[in-house]
Amino acid sequence: MLKKICGFLSTILLLVLLALAAVLILPKVFGMETMAVISGSMEPEIPVGSIVCVKETEPSRIQPGDIITYRIGEDTRVTHRVVSNDTTKQEIITKGDANDASDASPVVYADVVGKEVFHLPYVGYISIYARTPLGIGAVCGLVAVILLLTFLPDIFSEEEESLQSEKKKKSVKNRKSSGKSGKEKGL
Repeated sequence: MLKKICGFLSTILLLVLLALAAVLILPKVFGMETMAVISGSMEPEIPVGSIVCVKETEPSRIQPGDIITYRIGEDTRVTHRVVSNDTTKQEIITKGDANDASDASPVVYADVVGKEVFHLPYVGYISIYARTPLGIGAVCGLVAVILLLTFLPDIFSEEEESLQSEKKKKSVKNRKSSGKSGKEKGL
């Protein structure tokens, strides 16, 4: 029974861990970039804490209504909706869905990271948290729990077998010391 419970729990935890890894790694395998959303400028369409997956796109093909991610500094990316795309000036005007006005500065084509392919609400919190020391510890702890659940039943079954073996030895020893054999006892 312990083996079944531990097996079930370890399988569930492993599947959760694999699903999260897949969500965070597979987009990169398919040439996409993933970013965690940390502001509410695109709510309700893209909630805070979402993961946005974007694929590199030729900026001249981007249409009004598309959601794009662009750079506004070396380490800062913004995901907003396209209002207009001026292919002559090679500039895109964007606006966050929750904002009242368009963004102050147009996005030059060179700063476009890509067009949104999909987003996953709230998975970004996990991505952000997993990069902190506490998050790394939590992931390592989860792996340790999975390993424990995997090997715990074997440890207990070995102890149980050892105890039963000792009981049998004591039983045989007691029978021998009382001068009765197992066959006589059954008569």
